[in-house]
Amino acid sequence: MYYTAKSKKEDNPEQALKEFRAIVEKEEEKGDWGFKALKQSTKLLFLTLHRPAEALQTYTELLSYTKSAVTRNYAEKTINGILDYVGGSKSGPVEVEILERFYEATKAALAEAKNDRLSAKTNLKLAKLWLDRKEYGRLQKILQELHRATTGDNADDQAQKGTQLLEIYALEIQMHNERRNFKKLKEIYNASNSVRSAIPHPRIMGVIKECGGKMWMGERQWNRASEDFFDSFKNYDEAGSPQRIQVLKYLVLANMLTGSEVNPFDSQETKPYKNDPQIKAMTDLVDAYQRREVHAAEKILRENKSTIMDDPFIKQYIGELLRSLRTQYLIDLIKPYTRLELTFLAKQLNVDHEEVEELLIGLILEGKVEGRIDQVSMRLELEPKHSLQKKRYAALDKWTAALESIHTTVLGKNQSGQRGDFGFGLPGEM
Repeated sequence: MYYTAKSKKEDNPEQALKEFRAIVEKEEEKGDWGFKALKQSTKLLFLTLHRPAEALQTYTELLSYTKSAVTRNYAEKTINGILDYVGGSKSGPVEVEILERFYEATKAALAEAKNDRLSAKTNLKLAKLWLDRKEYGRLQKILQELHRATTGDNADDQAQKGTQLLEIYALEIQMHNERRNFKKLKEIYNASNSVRSAIPHPRIMGVIKECGGKMWMGERQWNRASEDFFDSFKNYDEAGSPQRIQVLKYLVLANMLTGSEVNPFDSQETKPYKNDPQIKAMTDLVDAYQRREVHAAEKILRENKSTIMDDPFIKQYIGELLRSLRTQYLIDLIKPYTRLELTFLAKQLNVDHEEVEELLIGLILEGKVEGRIDQVSMRLELEPKHSLQKKRYAALDKWTAALESIHTTVLGKNQSGQRGDFGFGLPGEM
């Protein structure tokens, strides 16, 4: 009877629904066939007939079977499957209230069955759902509940507690990253690093390290960002997550901002992705950066908008990257000259003269360029080499004179002290 009803699901879902109901009503005791019938009814009502309120009724009835009618593993698999499509997009957008009622029914049934492990998993699944929907108020309530579960008297062993805590931290870090609350993000990031007794899924560590890398980028600590992105990439790669490609782009970006001459694709972990279609543009960008070819880099960015510039995170640092590249290009460009027109430099860099002037002022203040800007004639006047040598010799003379003065002062104090010791406070000879 069950298989007959199941065969009618596509062609005559209403008739299939009636026959599944008949199976449930004919059972004298709750059993496997009734459980399967309710499972199929819930799926039909939710995904095919789009009647979520009725689907919730059959689902609630199904949950009453999980106590004794079916095995624990089968019950868990079924519950997870139903919650996946309820929270997914297969049936179109689902109202928040409907989602909450499905999860509340699940949590009530699991609490009654004292299934703490599945209850925690269900809360984590719901938290992820609220994060994806940007329902931050609801997410924070679930996170508080999850934190209580890791510190209560009924908490599991230390390793399981630590693992669950890292999953909670991963959700919190993502929430604070999306809300740009970097103070809280750093607090949670540091807390996640202090968890020792844990065996987390590599995807969880991938998430934590990715958000950590973004945090360090915001603080302009390019080296630390590069380290975290590399760890994130390795974890995502181990987990088989497609996010590894995006994080690899972030790693390449951070590596270029450090000014490192080391190619990030030289490592054993990243080398296999060097020619990946999504990564090829970043590989070319690294090559242009290391050769200091600013025009080639600009062309790559223009022609690969979908794989580079469409990412909001990468886009916010491209200006910084181009500035760094133009600065290096500018240093190389002016080396042979003693005098250069700002308009000439602007034309070479393909920017306006105000930006060139700003770059040059920065280089002069940092001591990377010895010269001055004549703002009347809009010209860069560079110090000739012999003039620089004179300045260095003058500085050395000044430094030597200062040392001699200190030496004379110290010597004078010592001699004065010694004279006082011979005659002061000693009785004369009789």
